[in-house]
Amino acid sequence: MFKYAICNETFQSWDWEAACHETARCGYSAIEIAPFTLASDVRDISTDTRKQIASTAVSAGLEITGLHWLLVSPKGLSITGDDAAVRMETSNHLKALVEFCSDVSGYSMVLGSPAQRRLPASAGDNQAQVQLAEQRLLEVLAPALDSAAQLGVTICLEPLPAPEADFVLTLRDAVAIVERAAHPALQTMLDVKSGCSDIEPIPDLIEKYHRWIKHVHVNDANRRGPGFGDTDFVPILSALARVGYTGPVSVEVFDYSPDPVTIASGSIEYLKRCEPLE
Repeated sequence: MFKYAICNETFQSWDWEAACHETARCGYSAIEIAPFTLASDVRDISTDTRKQIASTAVSAGLEITGLHWLLVSPKGLSITGDDAAVRMETSNHLKALVEFCSDVSGYSMVLGSPAQRRLPASAGDNQAQVQLAEQRLLEVLAPALDSAAQLGVTICLEPLPAPEADFVLTLRDAVAIVERAAHPALQTMLDVKSGCSDIEPIPDLIEKYHRWIKHVHVNDANRRGPGFGDTDFVPILSALARVGYTGPVSVEVFDYSPDPVTIASGSIEYLKRCEPLE
């Protein structure tokens, strides 16, 4: 029913080809890339290597959904910081990520990176900090968004709750910025772990904001895979089906125990058991 994917960093030290083949063996139809697992800077990845990354996934029977964990490397990037030169380099890097995403046949980029979007300390009170952060976010994203629109890539602004983040904490926050930007290449996404911190149940969030949700990360509230904790995915998948969601449902974990194969196989087996009956 759903297009299940898994994030490649789940496989830790595995090489790209091995991760792709194991992903397909477990029953997934897609894989999602954390760029830092391939290079500290995607601008160092040659055209030929990009083609090989894409062809390896295809050979395994997978599509590449796109990218996440966008600003882990190179070090020192910031979307909202006070240093204009750093913001410019971050803007350039995001545009390069869009081009890399397109080159490997991806179509979605999840922009989380809480450490790189902290509220600027220079702006005074919280309201002023938020306003300045939003302004800087949209300025930094502008070149990447224009490139994304041309290349068929969507940048999904990810809500992340406190204490992990202090800016764009909820889907409501993300949607407000998406509407302010009014750019076809900027949307948002749902992360189940993060959504568990919201005051509204996740199925209600899906019903309310589904028109802006273009990507879904599935994980338990305990940071492990679906089915490895107490989070009930039956109502979540039912809500996604009810609103006609057709994008990736991608397993993203932050606790890599006990091992990649158990995580990958156990997560998709559980998710398939939770699918609504047609």
